[in-house]
Amino acid sequence: MVGYHIKKALLYIALIILAAACMFPFLLMMVNATRSGSDIVTGFTLIPGKYLIENYRTTFKFFNMFKGMWNSLLVAVPATILSAYFSTMTAYGLAFYKFKGNSIVFGAILVFMMIPGQLSMIGFYQLVSKLHMVDTYWPLILPAIAAPGTVFFLRQYIQSSLSPSLIEAARIDGAMEIYSFHRIVIPIVSPALATMMIMGFIGNWNNYLMPMIILNTPSKLTLPVMMATMRASTDINSNYGAIYFAVAISIVPILIVFVCFSKYIISSISAGAVKE
Repeated sequence: MVGYHIKKALLYIALIILAAACMFPFLLMMVNATRSGSDIVTGFTLIPGKYLIENYRTTFKFFNMFKGMWNSLLVAVPATILSAYFSTMTAYGLAFYKFKGNSIVFGAILVFMMIPGQLSMIGFYQLVSKLHMVDTYWPLILPAIAAPGTVFFLRQYIQSSLSPSLIEAARIDGAMEIYSFHRIVIPIVSPALATMMIMGFIGNWNNYLMPMIILNTPSKLTLPVMMATMRASTDINSNYGAIYFAVAISIVPILIVFVCFSKYIISSISAGAVKE
């Protein structure tokens, strides 16, 4: 019994140390957001500085941060929702509908997962140009509907957690397929769906390369692209504090999304446990 308590205490100590190690970069980022660039260059400290207001003014001298956050939200939120919804629908179809060519479609999804998106960038830009969508948000939102990685993950989760008897019972009761999808499938796969939505939002929020290529109007630039103007400054040493300030503010929406969706992961982790 004593050995069990010792092991438990050691486990908690290890978890506390690991949590502190994970939180240290965030704490250091918050502290550096209050320091000057010259102080940051000299070394790190956990004592907050006195340059928070100055870093705020320097940041807004280069760009309007709130406008950039709004632009990023206009891209990240629709892209995340569309990706989650249609990926779940595709994964459900591949998992429960045994149609001719099912394995071929799934194999194609696996192939597209292995192809870097950068290889198709030139062709994608040419397509966007022909469709007259350059300098709009549509090329950043619509491609998110096709998310091979999300489809693969959700398909595996559906096969392991969703019992076919639930769908068959709904069909016997006269439920339409779309009704079964919304009332049965989505609630059961909500833990995996919440995980994918968190990762999808982070990816779309931090997306830099594609918005930099597609968007031309300064007022339409997303936050990562706007922040690049400050990183490209010739006097970057004096802007280190402002860069940390901008990064610290930019992660606030990510933290909000994580807090909102993490409860679904915890509360619904056993929703797919169905006894056969």
